[in-house]
Amino acid sequence: MENVKVKMWKLTLSSLLLCLGLVPAMASAEYTEGVEYIAVAQQPVDTSAKIEVREFFWYGCPHCFHLEPVLREWHKTMSSKAKFVRTPAVFRDTWEAHARAYYAYEALGVSDKMDMAMFSAIHEKSRPLDNEKSITAFAVEQGIDEKRFHDAYNSFGMAASLKHGIDLQQRYNITSVPTLVVDGKYITSAGLTHGQEELMKVLDFLIDKSAKERKRKPVRNNKVK
Repeated sequence: MENVKVKMWKLTLSSLLLCLGLVPAMASAEYTEGVEYIAVAQQPVDTSAKIEVREFFWYGCPHCFHLEPVLREWHKTMSSKAKFVRTPAVFRDTWEAHARAYYAYEALGVSDKMDMAMFSAIHEKSRPLDNEKSITAFAVEQGIDEKRFHDAYNSFGMAASLKHGIDLQQRYNITSVPTLVVDGKYITSAGLTHGQEELMKVLDFLIDKSAKERKRKPVRNNKVK
């Protein structure tokens, strides 16, 4: 009986101290493998010492469009231990034009500006932007030199970028977008976390988890350019 009283007293005291702010709350919520995220076989990452946070996306995806401002806000508080990268998904041939556009923007150093511009044009202004001609015209409207964009869109390295992206997509068995992979081994999405805001918390949790695991076992890098 005494043990029960002691336990109840400790529980009451802990609750009181927590309410008064005299003991710290949990630094982050705990999440469960198989519920909010899925663990897969470790894959090489492209971010060296940084924890890789990779989004698989498509400019034509409305869910990706709605997640974009949430991700951009999260970037402001993203751990310095992490690096955010993107891979345009190609589930069918018609998606290749958007993938080429993304890699061209990346090569020209205008991804940050053009990602949101593409999302906005497609989802808010109903512009299809589904082939090289229409995408090139749009890029020129945004101030990009036509020849430079054409050269980037059709560059020799484009084939390698497309292949690398599709290889990653198949390696992780990505079947929907947006899907995020943390450090080459943890997959999550707003569907698993039941919301975009919770998804950001799960990303923080997985970054911290991956950083601790890296101290015990380094992750292999496989940078492809």
